[in-house]
Amino acid sequence: MATSASQTLRTPFLRNPTSSLSLSSKTPLPFALSLPSSRRLASPRLVVVLSAARLDAKPTVLVAEKLGDAGLDLLKEFANVDCSYNLSPEELCTKISLCDALIVRSGTKVSREVFESSGGRLKVVGRAGVGIDNVDLGAATEFGCLVVNAPTANTVAAAEHGIALLTAMARNVAQADASVKAGKWQRNKYVGVSLVGKTLAVMGFGKVGSEVARRAKGLGMHVIAHDPYAPADRARAIGVELVSFDEALATADFISLHMPLTAATNKVLNDETFAKMKKGVRIVNVARGGVIDEDALVKALDSGIVAQAALDVFTVEPPPQGNKLVLHERVTATPHLGASTMEAQEGVAIEIAEAVVGALKGELAATAVNAPMVPAEVLAELKPYVELAEKLGRLAVQLVAGGSGVKNVKVSYASARAPDDLDTRLLRAMITKGLIEPISSVFVNLVNADFTAKQRGLRITEERTILDGSPESPLDSIQVQIANVESKFASAISDSGEIKVEGRVKDGVPHLTRVGSFEVDVSLEGSIILCRQVDQPGMIGLVGSILGEENVNVSFMSVGRIAPRKQAVMAIGVDDQPSKQSLKRIGDVPAIEEFVFLKL
Repeated sequence: MATSASQTLRTPFLRNPTSSLSLSSKTPLPFALSLPSSRRLASPRLVVVLSAARLDAKPTVLVAEKLGDAGLDLLKEFANVDCSYNLSPEELCTKISLCDALIVRSGTKVSREVFESSGGRLKVVGRAGVGIDNVDLGAATEFGCLVVNAPTANTVAAAEHGIALLTAMARNVAQADASVKAGKWQRNKYVGVSLVGKTLAVMGFGKVGSEVARRAKGLGMHVIAHDPYAPADRARAIGVELVSFDEALATADFISLHMPLTAATNKVLNDETFAKMKKGVRIVNVARGGVIDEDALVKALDSGIVAQAALDVFTVEPPPQGNKLVLHERVTATPHLGASTMEAQEGVAIEIAEAVVGALKGELAATAVNAPMVPAEVLAELKPYVELAEKLGRLAVQLVAGGSGVKNVKVSYASARAPDDLDTRLLRAMITKGLIEPISSVFVNLVNADFTAKQRGLRITEERTILDGSPESPLDSIQVQIANVESKFASAISDSGEIKVEGRVKDGVPHLTRVGSFEVDVSLEGSIILCRQVDQPGMIGLVGSILGEENVNVSFMSVGRIAPRKQAVMAIGVDDQPSKQSLKRIGDVPAIEEFVFLKL
């Protein structure tokens, strides 16, 4: 049985009016879906972001904020590195048109204007850290720019700083230190509170939040957490109870914030939420300054609702001189030091450099934040199927005849795995890439595939066929069908009237296994010649001789037929593009009824 996918993409597909010589024979058709002459069709690779490097030059990476030497060394092995710090927005916009990648920390705003100013050259933005609220993700996605971060390297450092602020606040360490240095000895004034037995509410139970929870448990605290996306079993595994937002506020003696800054979390701690808290609560923030309404926090401190606060982050950094919150006697403040350990700085530099270089090389990015998050083990398993998906898309669109607008595409996946065990978003994106890139100047990747398809009125539906058998391999086959179009290779039209191509992965290599109603078996490497012929002896040798005379190497050859001595389709894999004269000679063979050359 097959189940239809829930996602459907609609919008008029961009037609390229440029004409080109049809490489099909017997019934020539205009090749309306041709590649613009200014665009080179390179052999497709497994990509999320195509390399921005020119064939004769390294890509350029702009590092706009301080990055550790280990990360810079990695970047310099692959790219030209421009370290330009403290750029104004205008200076950044001026420089960015010469750059393929940009690396920032939290102090540089990567706005829509930056992406517009890049002229399409900027392919990767790397955020050296976790938070990405300083990057316009909507604009990045629209312009096809991958945004990657470094989510793991500074996790322990941020968690340790959170615990450091928690304990320093509870025992008035900063205030007592300042008092002693001022020549005072005020032991009675700086009596603290114990942590043992107190309830800590961790607001945001991601990587940093869960590490804070582990350490707080070791200090003898009772830990609860609120996170609408956290799995309850992961929380239970470290002895943490997940509770509602209001319950966390009402029961906590200490609150530690570890949530990202989004529209939903902006000023989430405000007058209303402070009023719900237990009187005398203590607050730690090593996440983002914007999640607290700072004026409301000052009022809560003055009224005694909040006994103390320890803050590493602020809405505006650095805070302006005379900031009431920073100067408040019951506030411990540090200048955004969460990731500031030598080990974390080195780790973040290496992690973001590896992510940016990998993306520029065309490798799949497990830390992409504006693309579907695909675990590394899933990426490795899907790699050959991703390549198959893109090549099937490229083949299918090149089979469309001139004058036919591609609007409706159906993708069918055959698998023994349950639907929940097979995430097809990556495969769909690569099929979209294969369908659009050969016939337009648009750059398509995992980031902007759905957006680009929607812009062009391309409606993609997915369905899955559940097979019996072992689910060891993620997929048995992928089939791509284009409906309501004419084909310049009539044999590619299935019995139901659509252009149909199907493929499988064999020994890690993508293979074309069906064209229309004909079964074939040819490796999807190099390029392919499809010939419909009368099934008779000597055809393979005859076509092979024509190609051999021009020194065109044949990598694979396969024949699928209806019945002996009837019609057959011969699929020939070639390493090089044959000349027009050779293709014409193939078309002139009397037994060949039609043929088409397809470039992968």
